[in-house]
Amino acid sequence: MDVMLLAGTRPEAVKLAPLALALAEHPRLRPLVVHSGQHQGMVEQALAPFGLPVDAWLDTPPRDTGSQAELVSGLLPALDRLLRQVAPAAVVVQGDTTTGLAGALAAFWLGIPVVHLEAGLRTHDLAAPFPEEGTRQMISRIAALHLAPTPGAAAALRAEGVPRQRIAVTGNTVVDAVIAIAERDLPARDTALALLEMEIAEANERLVLVTSHRRESWGEPLSRTLAAIELIVAEHSDVQVLFPVHPNPAVREQVLTALGGTPRVTITEPLEYPDLVRALRLAELVLTDSGGIQEEAPTFGTPVLVLRDVTERREAIEAGCAWLVGTDTGLIADTAAKILRGDLHPTHAGNPYGDGNAAALTVAALEELLDLAPAPRTAAETR
Repeated sequence: MDVMLLAGTRPEAVKLAPLALALAEHPRLRPLVVHSGQHQGMVEQALAPFGLPVDAWLDTPPRDTGSQAELVSGLLPALDRLLRQVAPAAVVVQGDTTTGLAGALAAFWLGIPVVHLEAGLRTHDLAAPFPEEGTRQMISRIAALHLAPTPGAAAALRAEGVPRQRIAVTGNTVVDAVIAIAERDLPARDTALALLEMEIAEANERLVLVTSHRRESWGEPLSRTLAAIELIVAEHSDVQVLFPVHPNPAVREQVLTALGGTPRVTITEPLEYPDLVRALRLAELVLTDSGGIQEEAPTFGTPVLVLRDVTERREAIEAGCAWLVGTDTGLIADTAAKILRGDLHPTHAGNPYGDGNAAALTVAALEELLDLAPAPRTAAETR
């Protein structure tokens, strides 16, 4: 029985990879990894460290405008054709992307069960993040199985009327992914990261990792963040900043104009996933508006300043792993200073998003959805 795993962006691919590996070991279920083409090249890059290929690409027309409407209008017919051809037992969509929404709609219209990985995240503000909050709420209305990463996410779904029996609390598969990559301890492939790592070790310096890519961060909010980075570097002579920049030309130009040539600031292309994991392990502090990094960093006890006004990942903040600072220049710089001075510490209670067992729990939930007997335990598992 094929289970289609649909991805169009790097975060989707990273979070689907552990599930694909777990399904590949199942006696009756088989993963079918499908690339929507939303971000060309990124899905393949993200899957490669896990030894996973893309099994199928959607046949979509070339995109001219880059709008959401154009993307969806190309994805839906291609998805409909592939789903009719393959007839999978279920379609797994991840998170809150346009690919996920299109996949959920196409499968729902054909009566194929929609499985929502990372379900139940909510800010209850359709404008923040936009359009992701609306996208994930729409997917929730038609999903047959909701894989909630935390009890809080499950509670949010129940409050919206989703039956308890259609919700499984699994943890987040990104924790499975980050643990698997970290255990391999791969050397940096990015030359700038490798050189920076050596420089930090030789000079006994500290690394601050920065990422900012969300639409609501572009323009003036990003300018305030960049000003905070300048303050952090100026006030802490032992700090090196690593900023892998989003490929959007406007964002890249803004970052290079503000920070290009600034001493102790290294600007790179987006890092491959193993390099990002390595940077998270090395970092003394992370500044980010990324949802995934809020989930990944607690695995290494790395404190996170969340560059957003609201976050659907409250668990990291409530657990003392992260602090919500928005894009206020002074608040970012002051909070960073407290952490770098040792006045503010993250808790060491573990990662609130799981312990690396999410893929196994997801497979168990899929078995129940598809009315399969649990996979037989191996001799090693029974010992």
